[in-house]
Amino acid sequence: MFKNRSVTTIYIWGMLVTFLFALMFIVLLIHEEHNDFDRESSVIRKKYIETQKNHIKFNVEQLSAFLEQINLNYSKVPVNNLLESVEKIYIRNNKIENVFIFDKNGNVLLYTTDKNYKKISFKVPKKSGFVPYTYNGKAKIAYIKHFAPLGLSIGSEVYMDEAGEEINRQKLELKKRLIKIMMEILSLSVILFGFAIIWVGIVHNIIIKQIATFSAFFQRASQEYSSIDVEDIDIREFRAMIPYVNSMVNEIHTKKNKLKDMNMLLEKKVKRKTQDLERQNKLLAEEKNFSESLVAAQDNFIRSSIHEINTPLAVILTHIDIYKLKFGQNDYLSKIESATKMIANIYDDLSYMVKKNRVEHEEEIINISDFLFNRIDFFTQIANSNKQKIVSNIQNDIFISFAPIELQRIVDNNLSNAIKYAKKSTNIVVNLRKIEKDIILEFITESKVIQDTKKIFDPFHRENSYMPGFGLGLEIVKSICDKREIKIDVKSDKNSTIFVYTFGSLK
Repeated sequence: MFKNRSVTTIYIWGMLVTFLFALMFIVLLIHEEHNDFDRESSVIRKKYIETQKNHIKFNVEQLSAFLEQINLNYSKVPVNNLLESVEKIYIRNNKIENVFIFDKNGNVLLYTTDKNYKKISFKVPKKSGFVPYTYNGKAKIAYIKHFAPLGLSIGSEVYMDEAGEEINRQKLELKKRLIKIMMEILSLSVILFGFAIIWVGIVHNIIIKQIATFSAFFQRASQEYSSIDVEDIDIREFRAMIPYVNSMVNEIHTKKNKLKDMNMLLEKKVKRKTQDLERQNKLLAEEKNFSESLVAAQDNFIRSSIHEINTPLAVILTHIDIYKLKFGQNDYLSKIESATKMIANIYDDLSYMVKKNRVEHEEEIINISDFLFNRIDFFTQIANSNKQKIVSNIQNDIFISFAPIELQRIVDNNLSNAIKYAKKSTNIVVNLRKIEKDIILEFITESKVIQDTKKIFDPFHRENSYMPGFGLGLEIVKSICDKREIKIDVKSDKNSTIFVYTFGSLK
């Protein structure tokens, strides 16, 4: 709350909080006095009502006793004369008010207060007692006692609203008393608040002066070595801080000098290291240029070598075909032809690897069924040389949009691997079918179980290190499938190994 606040702001907040506490005290005092008055009002009302009830009962009992005495002495006197005697002798001499006498029919025979009151306005109880009722909209209570010898009843009544008038009077007195207390407290608060402002101002000026001394010292200390004099500080608590402040400044300047020396030493080392790095960078640049020239030369050599291999391969394959036409087929020639075709397949892989980052292969509409028949025919002689047979289950006239050279790499590498890893005297099954919008191509062989069906697509990985090859074929297949969004699924167990490729159909 007081973060980043000035001393003046804190003083103001303190005085406001003090004022709020004083105000809260006044409110609580008034509230408590009001609650006390509410409790006293209830007691006053009950006490007033009890007093009035006792008063009217006393009047009735006294009048009843007097009437009984008169009746004993003047039993033959008519009732009207008897009542006149009661009014003249007893009621007027004792100045009794609100007393009335009525007969059993409720007719008022005597009423000391209201001569026009002829009929009682409440239900007469059978026994003597108090009767609450309302007269002209005002609450009243009466005490009735029956005087059997004359067949009369004596009563006295009082208004209950007079208790409210008494309470209102006391409430007015309480209000005056509370106003007086509040004014006294406010006056005292103003006086104390004034003294507090004066005292806070004096303390504020002293503290501000001490703070200004510290601020000036820290400004000097940031520029040059300096210390603060204890005689410049008047407050004891601030004086206790001076040794620590001077020690801190001394430590800072000592470390600053050490840091300056370290910076100079570091600058020299950085400069020396920079010169060394520049020399090393120059050597690295020269070595990089030399390496790039070697890689370029190697790349040119591989391209040229691949190109040069193509011509003798074509010559060999052509002369094999001519020889078979003239002299027929023989086992030695079949092995030469198979080996030559395997070299041709390796050549196609290397040629694709060299060109794939420089040449964009365009898609064409391909009859994949005829394409598979053609490639199976190419690899049939190789399979026969390994005493294997390629069995095809190919649905006719399935078309696909694909780059021919990329499709050939997928098919050729799968057929080449199937021939290489399939067991002797077993069938290599090639299936092609269309299911709804998907084209499914499968290669099934009887071979050893593949331990890791995902790792076989890594570059230079070979499941059997004794088998010939570079381990690039399936890596080429994986890169093409990823590029063309072809799903690959490999399943391998002790009975068979299945490579499944799912193509999208022609759009």
